[in-house]
Order: sequence, then structure tokens, then C-alpha cells
Amino acid sequence: MKPHHKIVLIYLVFGALWIFYSDLIAQRLFSTPNELTFVQNIKGWLYVAITGGFLYALIKNAIDEKYQINQKLIESYEHTIRGWIKVMDLRHQETKDHTVRVSRMTVELSKHLGITDEKELKRIETSATLHDVGKIGIPDAILTKPGALTQEEFDVIKTHPQIAFDILSDIEYLKNCIDIPYCHHEKWAGGGYPRGISGDEIPLAARIFAVIDVWDALSHARVYKEAWPESKVLEYIQAQSGKQFDPHVVNVFIQHYKSITGAFQREY
Repeated sequence: MKPHHKIVLIYLVFGALWIFYSDLIAQRLFSTPNELTFVQNIKGWLYVAITGGFLYALIKNAIDEKYQINQKLIESYEHTIRGWIKVMDLRHQETKDHTVRVSRMTVELSKHLGITDEKELKRIETSATLHDVGKIGIPDAILTKPGALTQEEFDVIKTHPQIAFDILSDIEYLKNCIDIPYCHHEKWAGGGYPRGISGDEIPLAARIFAVIDVWDALSHARVYKEAWPESKVLEYIQAQSGKQFDPHVVNVFIQHYKSITGAFQREY
């Protein structure tokens, strides 16, 4: 039985029993018109108070049950996403824990930029986790090629943000997590892809993630390159401030570098 049908049925049964037995008791205990009128008034107020509390308890119980079901569904989604991403990292031959690392660092940088709402931080984390979901549509021969890509191959790689948009926009639970997968290859000064937008047109979460993603890509070995020294990575990021990256995001990243890069080793 649906919750609202159950609540109405219980309410009707309770109301019928209350009227029948309270009237029966009142008629047996009181006899004069004044006494019966007084008792009916008291009975009416008691009915309002008791049924109000009763309905509150029934509705709260129904809402709690719905909440628990939703939480289990969310947990199921998150377990599925984590499994999905692990498979993708293996397929892409990414460094160990790449996705978890960049997701946590993105959340840490977001906090230093003044984002404190827990729901928004969770949304950013999920969006960062899904950053390369569009690469599911890229052939392995291009995705894991050990060397420079041809222009034609790079043009194929550049389609993965649009693939991500097409995938996530059809999933109700994940459609609000499109900003990073769709926009993290856009550039602050323009010239990025897939849309070539610039500046504040790029969603803030994507601007934050772009710095973290490049830091991680340069700091770790990939199939097509060796890891860069830390000093060279930081020089590159600072040199791209105002070009590839939002200058304010870069400044905060450099100021809180140790805290942000240490976010992977601790809970937040």
C-alpha cells in the first residue's frame, strides 16, 4: 500500500473509533445538556490535538522511510560510479588512485576558495570523479598511444567532453555534475574545447579542476611522458595563470599548495 493511502486509511479508522467510543463514554458518564456540551467541546479539542500528533508521527515515519530508500539508492549510485571509474582508470592506464586523488584535491582547493556548503562540495567531488567519463567513447589505440598524437587523433580526443555531456545529461542523478566533465578543457583566455568559452563563462568548478588536473598529469608519469619535477610543474602552472587558468584559482592553489596536495592522504 502506498504511504499516503496508508495514512488516510489509518486516520479514517482512528477517527471512526474515536467518535464511536468517545460518544458512548460521554453518554454513559454525563446526562445533562450542559455537561454533554462541555464534554463535546473538550472531546473536540482532544481529537484535534491527538490526531495532529498522530498524523505528524505517520507522515514523519513515511518521510523517514522514503529518505532511507533514497539514501540506499544514492549509495548504490556512488558504488557504481566508483567501480565504473576504477575500470576507466585501468583502461586509460592512469596512475594509481588518479581519480580519487584529483577529486579530493579539487574539493580541498574549493574550500580554500571559500566554498563551504557540504552539498556543493559533494557535487564538486562527484563532478571531478566523472571528469573523464567521456573517454569511454575514445578508441584504445588513441587513448593509450605511447607517443605524440596526430592532429586527426587529437581531434578525436577533443570529442570526449561532448560525449560526457551527452551521457550525463540523460542521467537525472548526475546531470548537475556536468560542469567539470564538459568544461575542464576550456581555457581562461579562450581557445580551449569543446566550446571555446573563456573567463567567467567557464563554470567555477571546472576552473578549479583544470589546475588540479594539469598538476596531476604533469606530476605523474603517463604512457606518453615521464613525470616532471615538482618545481617545473609549479612554474608551468604559474606561467599559465591568465592564459589557461583562472589567475585567482592559481594564486590560491600556490598559497595553499601543501594543504591541497596533502588532501589525498587525509579525510576531509
